This record gives sequence, structure tokens and C-alpha cells, in this order.
Amino acid sequence: MIKDITLGQYFPGNSPLHTMDPRMKIILTILFIVMVFLAKSVSAFLLIIAFTVSLTVLSRIPVKIVLRGMKPLLLIILFTAFINIFWTRGEYLLVHFWIITIYFEGVMYAVMMMVRIAALLVGTSVILTYTTSPIALTDGLERLLSPLKKLKIPVHEFSMMMTIALRFIPTLIEEVDKIMNAQKARGADFSTGGITKRAKALIPVLVPLFISAFRRADELATAMECRCYRGGEGRTRMTERHLRVSDFSFLLLFCVVGGSLVFLNLYFPIYAV
Repeated sequence: MIKDITLGQYFPGNSPLHTMDPRMKIILTILFIVMVFLAKSVSAFLLIIAFTVSLTVLSRIPVKIVLRGMKPLLLIILFTAFINIFWTRGEYLLVHFWIITIYFEGVMYAVMMMVRIAALLVGTSVILTYTTSPIALTDGLERLLSPLKKLKIPVHEFSMMMTIALRFIPTLIEEVDKIMNAQKARGADFSTGGITKRAKALIPVLVPLFISAFRRADELATAMECRCYRGGEGRTRMTERHLRVSDFSFLLLFCVVGGSLVFLNLYFPIYAV
């Protein structure tokens, strides 16, 4: 399960999403999140599904990698659906047994919530993290926030911190896997027993994980100091990035899809919530 987590990983490629300017990717990611929450009807969610699948195909990221990245969050998605099915009331009763009451509206709302979470996870990963290297992400974030420099906000340091945190997610996941395998070899059991027992079993994992994380942070700080890193003042960039016509074409596409979502919600709301 731990190896299936692909959050923060970058998969090199030459697809149109890979070659897009990172600044535009960040803007499009924000627009995509807004679009997903704009969907209020079945017709709008069908458009979101089609658009997310199209982005996945356009990124040329293998489908098995995208699905593998969703696997660790499957429990959260199912739990969200469970809550909405049994706690949402409506007009059309489907099941009524003892204290269990299920309405048609609850089932539909649960399905829409599952689609929303899955679309958010897949879409943002495909647009941003899967197709953008950490260096490009830092550069794009710093340039977008550059106006804040006039307010004496350390934009470069903030961008670097965010990117380093995102970059080390796969490293920490790999470290957790190694520690758990080492503990299993010593007889530790992480898969049986109740929630309390499993939580206690994780203590021998968390302690060495924190120690390893602090050690890696200290080594990274030492390496940056040895390379004379002193922040963003006076630093040049190896690659000068420029917004191209294709980048604005993607922006126009996202705006058209967003407008289509509003149109579907207003004039073709197949079961709006």
C-alpha cells in the first residue's frame, strides 16, 4: 500500500502538459479545483469525468500509475460515500430497516462526492505534480508570487520550502516502507488487531522516521550551505521560461470547460444537488 502512493512524484515525458510553462500549470490547477466544485449536476459531473480522462490521456502518464496513486485514498473515498449515503435525507426512500434509512438523494450525493474527490486527485496530479519537475515548480511558484517581494515577503524561500516538502514525500514514503519491513523482520505485526493495537504498533515506526527526517533535513541544509546557497537574491536561472501560445490555448480551453459547467448547471441540470 505504501509503495502505491505516488503523490509528489514526477514522471518525465514530452507531452503537451510536460512542456507547458509551470506558471500556467499552477493557474490551471487552481482553475480545475474551482471547476470541480462548480459541478452541481450529473451532466456537469459527466463533463468533469470526460475532461479529467482527456487530461490523463494528454499527459501520456500510464493509467496504471494514475490508478495506483488513488489506491491509498480509496478508504477515505469509501468512508465519505458511506457517510453521505446514511446521513443524507431526501424524498425518495430506497431502504428502511431498523435504524438504517437510505434515500435516493443520499446515494446520488455519495456518488457525486466520490467522483469529485477522484477528479480532484487525478486532475491536480496530472496537471501539476506528475508532469512538473521540482525545479520547474519552484521557478513557477516564485515567479507567480514575485509581486509579494515588494511587501518584503521571502517568496524564494517560501517556494523552495514548499517544493522541498513536496519532493521529499516519496523519499519519506520509501523510508516508512523500509522501517516497516525491518520491524516485520523483528516480529512486528501491523495488520491484525483493533485500531488501538495497530496504532501502538506504529510507534516503533514513527520514532525512527522522525529521526531519519531530521537527519535528512540536516544533511540537505549542509549540502546547500556547501554550495553557497544564500537565498534568492542575485540568483540567476539556468532555464528562462516564457509563456507561449499553446499555454494560453490551454487557459482558453479550461475557461470554455468552466463556462460549459455553469451552462449545464443552469440549463441542463440532470439531477442537480
